[in-house]
This record gives sequence, structure tokens and C-alpha cells, in this order.
Amino acid sequence: MRKLISSGSHLEEPIGFSRACRIGNLISVSGTAPIKDGQTAYIGDVYAQTKYCLELSMKAILEAGGKPTGIIRTRIMLTDISRWEEAAKAHG
Repeated sequence: MRKLISSGSHLEEPIGFSRACRIGNLISVSGTAPIKDGQTAYIGDVYAQTKYCLELSMKAILEAGGKPTGIIRTRIMLTDISRWEEAAKAHG
């Protein structure tokens, strides 16, 4: 069974991506950026951007039939590593 979870982006079809994909009992979430209504959200606020991306990811996991307790790994990429503590706070 393959289930695609849409991000709602108009670019999904031409680029070939989805917010998440479930195959069997595995769910993979794609790279998630803080895009809201087609615009970058929370510019300059690493904490809020990270929190928003994690919320988008969780929503996709739930929609795919997963649970927070089933998450085994997360990855956060920053453009400015000196601000890692803000992202870590949101992740915690």
C-alpha cells in the first residue's frame, strides 16, 4: 500500500514530491520549510519556524496513520548553525 500525503503546494506535481509517503508501516516525511500561504513564515524567528515545520510534519504523520510515539528520527537543517539553540528548544 502506498499513500501520499499532500503539502498542498502547486509544485508537487511538476516537481514530483509530497509532504509525506506511507508504504506499509513506514512513513517518510519530506523536507519541510516554513511556508505558509505561499510565503516564508516567521522570518528571522528560528524557534517559530522550527516549531511550524515540526507541526506540519506531525500533521502529515497523523494523516498517514502514524503516531508521535512511532517517530524514530528527526533531522533539522539550519542556514545559520549559530542559532541551533533556538531550533533545539522548539524540537524539545
